Amino acid sequence: MSIQDIIQGKKEWRAHVARVKALPQDYRIVYKEIQKYLFKVGPVELSEGTGLLSGIVDLFEEGAASGKGVLEVTGRDVAAFCDELIKDSKTHADLYQETVDQKMNKAMKKVTDKLK
Repeated sequence: MSIQDIIQGKKEWRAHVARVKALPQDYRIVYKEIQKYLFKVGPVELSEGTGLLSGIVDLFEEGAASGKGVLEVTGRDVAAFCDELIKDSKTHADLYQETVDQKMNKAMKKVTDKLK
């Protein structure tokens, strides 16, 4: 990653944060909770830019512009809303599970080889 990429990423992130700050308070609160949730369990791609988060802001801007409350946009179960967004994405938990599976398979192979 070049210095230009880092600078560009910071510019994009600042613009993204400005959009979030412009949302109505209830939308900002829910957005922050979604962001925390996605950073904990979210997709690997989340660390590769603001694509998913920007899409959420787009959705929230549209909802706010049409006069809807944030829970009318997300539904009452915000975690389920998040899960639906990332259902087809590889998550950090998936990567961890793959690593554990590989280590287990390697260990089992060693045990099996020793028993032969």
